[in-house]
Parts: sequence; structure tokens; C-alpha cells
Amino acid sequence: MTEIQAFAREFLRDPLHVAALFPSFAPLCRQAAAPLPETGDPVVLDLGAGTGQVTDVIQERLGGRGRHIAVEFNPRMAAVLQERHPKVEVICDDANAVVERLLAEGVRTDLTVSGLPWLVTSPKDRTIFRPLARLAAPGGAVTQLAHAWIRFFPAAKQVQRNLETHFEEVVVTRTVMANIPPAVVYVARRPRT
Repeated sequence: MTEIQAFAREFLRDPLHVAALFPSFAPLCRQAAAPLPETGDPVVLDLGAGTGQVTDVIQERLGGRGRHIAVEFNPRMAAVLQERHPKVEVICDDANAVVERLLAEGVRTDLTVSGLPWLVTSPKDRTIFRPLARLAAPGGAVTQLAHAWIRFFPAAKQVQRNLETHFEEVVVTRTVMANIPPAVVYVARRPRT
């Protein structure tokens, strides 16, 4: 079974927790990882890592530097992710729980890449963006992947409002047409205090 078939199978099993029918393609992954610092030892949090498409790009850009934590709720996908990336800290758990643990440990992230579904990003009162803003290091960024065709649905608009509530700067990239389906990346910087 190909990785795309395995990903699609997991989406069909649990569409509320698997954000897409297909894994993200390389051009979208590069866009999501673009804010990663090119020097130093950055801390990167990879939420909803799936089977590791964004993880591939982050690992390539890190080149052995820093700390990379990948979180995947689906145990089958987390197992594939761990096998593909043995040097990455793979955590199979709920993203909110992991973020709270990292905050309690005093961790600060230079980049958080989120491929999380609306279930976690769109609720107004319990969006994950609030703790992600607290987790961000000075100069850090949060990127959120989203399918371009759903950007104007009420839940997708709420995702953007949630980001704007917790970050001073939110930019939406141009549509990455080399993805199925075409997608955008929200880039959030400067957490509000």
C-alpha cells in the first residue's frame, strides 16, 4: 500500500482527526516551514504531523540542528512517522495536551507548524492558538495549513479570527496550486500579550 493510500484510509476511518484525504505535497510543506530560522538551534513543533511530509522538510532544513517535536494523534500514522524519522521526538497524543506539557516544562518554540483539523483550530473559546501564542519564543512563528477552497467557510474564517486574536501579524500565503487540493498557509507572528 502506498503512503497516499494509507493516508486516505486513515482519513476515511476518522475524518475529524485526520485533516486531509491526501498528505501535503512538498511545495506546501516548504511554504509551511519557511519561517524556520536558518541558524542556531531552533525548537520546532510539528502538530498533526501525519506520516511526515512536513517533517521531511523540517528535518532537511534543520540539518541536525535544534530540537524537533512531532505530534500525531493517530497511532498508525505516528508509527510510520517514527520509523521514517528516528531522530525526531514523535509523540502520539492529543496536540492540546502536548502543548500544555511543553508550556509546563518551559519550552519555547521558534516555529510551530500545524496541520491540525478544524476540530482543534476553529473553536473560539478553546482554540489551540491561545497556548501556541504562549509557547512561541520571541521572534517565533506559527504556521497553519488550510485547503484554499474552504477558506471562506464559516469555520475557516473562525480559524483566521482565532489566529488574529492571539497574534499581531497574520499573513495568508498565495495559493499553492501544486498540492491536492490547492492550499494556503497562514503565517502568524508576534503573539499578543
